[in-house]
Formats: sequence, C-alpha cells, structure tokens
Amino acid sequence: MTPEQSVDRPGAGAGSRPDRDPDRPDVAAERPPDWWHRDHPTFTALTGFFTGLAFVIVVPGLFAAILNLVVSYQTAEDLFPFVLVTLAVPIALLLPHRTRRFGIYMLIGMLVTLLVVAGVTALVLWYMLQSEG
Repeated sequence: MTPEQSVDRPGAGAGSRPDRDPDRPDVAAERPPDWWHRDHPTFTALTGFFTGLAFVIVVPGLFAAILNLVVSYQTAEDLFPFVLVTLAVPIALLLPHRTRRFGIYMLIGMLVTLLVVAGVTALVLWYMLQSEG
C-alpha cells in the first residue's frame, strides 16, 4: 500500500497505526481497557480504601506542619487534637447514597491503616522491652 492510498482509507492518517484494519471486526478500536472504567465496582472500592489510607497518613502531618508554621510550638501542640474534625469528611460521605460506597471503603482504609500502625507499634515496643530487660 502506498502512502497516498493509506490517506484515502477511512480511519487512516497521521495518527493511525498501519497494523490496525478498521474493516476487520476482531480488531478493537484504541480505547482504555474495560476494567478501568469508573463504573466498575472495584474502582470505587480501591479508590476509597487508598484514599482512607492516604487520609490517615497525610492529613495529620499536614495539619501539624501548617500549625507549626502559623503558631508557636506549644500552641500547635494544644491545637493538634482538632485534627479529629477532619473525620467529618468520611462521615459526610456516608450520608448521600451516591457517595456512600466510597465513604464506607474510605473508613475501612482508615481503620485498617490505624490497626496496622497500632499493631506494628505494639510489636516494636514489646521487642524493645524484651531486648533491653
């Protein structure tokens, strides 16, 4: 096939690939994979879980850093418990039906992260006490 003929074919042009034939039904058009669409049930669960995980790690750290920049260290220490107000975000996500599934998985991600951190902390403290004494 000459370059002139490929330009006349439908679907052919500068951006098309020569190994794709639009006349063959077994060759799919270039599109994202079907399993990565937002309508897939796993997409909401995974994004909710990992959002909860990141929420537990990032939000308290950013809150403490911003407080340290704005106020003195002692005042920042006194104001740090107000980070718990951010728990209103996943709770608010549980109320509307549209975001309920995401909110549930976000809470699950937060709880699992807290359990893992608490478990590792307890294990490290136990090991340190056993090795010292």
